[in-house]
Amino acid sequence: MDTTGLKGKWNEVKGKLKQKYANLTDDDLLFVEGKEDEFYGRIQQRVGKSKEEVKKMIADL
Repeated sequence: MDTTGLKGKWNEVKGKLKQKYANLTDDDLLFVEGKEDEFYGRIQQRVGKSKEEVKKMIADL
């Protein structure tokens, strides 16, 4: 999923991520345009997956 598609349904995706990974905080899920790498890095650290796995996980939601 590209960042445009992600922005469009971010609230839905954010809710699903929080349900699946209870240790994710609102700060972890703060999506700031232009800082996608930082965002994916925070998620990677919390869930223990690679960047590609995180991207796929989000795309599959």
